[in-house]
Order: sequence, then C-alpha cells, then structure tokens
Amino acid sequence: MTARATIGIIGGSGLYQMEALTDFEEVRLETPFGNPSDAFILGKLDGVSVAFLARHGRGHHLLPSELPFRANIHGFKQLGVKYLLSASAVGSLKESVKPLDIVVPDQFIDRTRSRVSTFFGGGIVAHIGFADPVCGKVAEILAHAAQSLNLRDVDVHRGGTYVCMEGPAFSTKAESDLYRSWGATAIGMTNLPEAKLAREAEIAYATLALVTDYDCWHPDHDSVTVEMIIGNLQRNATNAQKVIRAAVSRLAAEQPVSEAHSALQFAILTPLERIPETVKENLQPLLAKYL
Repeated sequence: MTARATIGIIGGSGLYQMEALTDFEEVRLETPFGNPSDAFILGKLDGVSVAFLARHGRGHHLLPSELPFRANIHGFKQLGVKYLLSASAVGSLKESVKPLDIVVPDQFIDRTRSRVSTFFGGGIVAHIGFADPVCGKVAEILAHAAQSLNLRDVDVHRGGTYVCMEGPAFSTKAESDLYRSWGATAIGMTNLPEAKLAREAEIAYATLALVTDYDCWHPDHDSVTVEMIIGNLQRNATNAQKVIRAAVSRLAAEQPVSEAHSALQFAILTPLERIPETVKENLQPLLAKYL
C-alpha cells in the first residue's frame, strides 16, 4: 500500500470527531498479526494527512491486555506513518501533577506481564536500543503545543516516568506507594508494548498523558466519585483534541528527523539471506529498506 499519512494518532475514539477533520474515510487493514483495534480513519486535519485509530475500538470494548498491539503498529506502518502521537488517560503519582494536567513523559517502566512486545522471532533476531523510549523531538513538539494553548486549569509537565501496568484492576496502595518511591510520575495501562513496537517499526513515538485523578496512594482518593472522573475524562478529551491539532500542524511544518527512523539499521543480527521468506513477507513494511 502506498503511503497515505505520515502522522498517526492513537487514543480514544473521540479524537477523530474533530470539526477540523475533513475528507475522511475508513480503511480496514489486514496484518500478519491479526486485525487492528478498529478501522483506521484517514483524513485531513487543517490540510495535513493523518491516520487515527481508536486504541480500544469504538465503543471501548477491548481491555488493555486484549489490545492487538502488533496489528495496530503494523497497520500504521502500512499507511506510511513516520510519527505517532499517543493520547492516554493516566493516574497521577505526584502531588504536583493534579487531575486535568498533561504529562509528556520521557521514560517508561514496564509492569506488564502477558503482552508480546516484539515483531521479531521465528527466524529473525533484532535488538533495538530503547534507553530513550520516546522521540525527544516529537515529545518537545507535543509539549510546546500543549503549553501554547494555555488550557484552563491545566499545567503541562515535560518529562517524567510513565508506569505501564497490566490491568484491568487498578493498583493496590502498596504498589502505588512503590511506584512513587521509584520517582514515577503517572500510571496507565496501554503505552507498552506500544512504544517498543513503534520503535521496532521505526516510527517516532511520543505520549500525551492526560491525568484523570490521583492514583490510590493519595489520601483524597476515596472521595473521588465516578462523576468526577467522567467529567475529567470529558475535559481531557476536549483538551487532547486541541493539543493534537496544534501538534499536527507543528509536526507537518518541522518534519523532524528522529533516531527512531533508523532504529533497525544496526539492530538486526540475523544475516538477511537466513531470514525465512515468510518472515520477510510478514515484516516487509518494516524491513523493506534493508532487504
């Protein structure tokens, strides 16, 4: 498939219900790793071609552990995506990061257990560098876009550590206290292995983490109502749309060259002639420039 969009967005289904999105269409893709979470929505956002994907499917019917991570990232790669913006709801692990705030993390801690986190294996070995798990250039564009909007009641935190837990249950207080002792900033359930797979696919990835509430460590946690959380989710969704729109315009104008774009250059250890043909075919969008 020829490239259709260089910028991808993954998050809640409301992200592509923007008034500024025009000329949109649904595209359903097949991948060697099953079906993505939903159809991709391709359209133009202020004239820029973008590809949206509802991470949990429209209607939010997929648990975090059920997400087809490899199919989702493979689909974005098929579409020619070079930059992927992830919008994610998180709980705060710091008093200074309050509900409705935005965090643009630069580190992850992986606490997932049952998720396949690589495209490789089955006849091909590759080891990507992942010391810096998000693209600093794309993260900076996201942070600047959020700060430029002066959103009401929102502080923007550039940098920080996102703990990705398995879910679907939330943390125990002991776990929440442990993550705080590690200096972590926020906790969520979806960004890993998403970020790892994006790096393997040579897609520059960054996260817009939207705080819904404090995690259970906070003394006021038990007083948080469902109505309060839903209200924060709705306001966060509106803010995410505004930030994504501003960031897309900046990304399109700057088109930064990211280290992620050459992540496989020295990562593949298997001689190319020894890679099984079926594996080459399955990973063709990732490997094409190296074969």
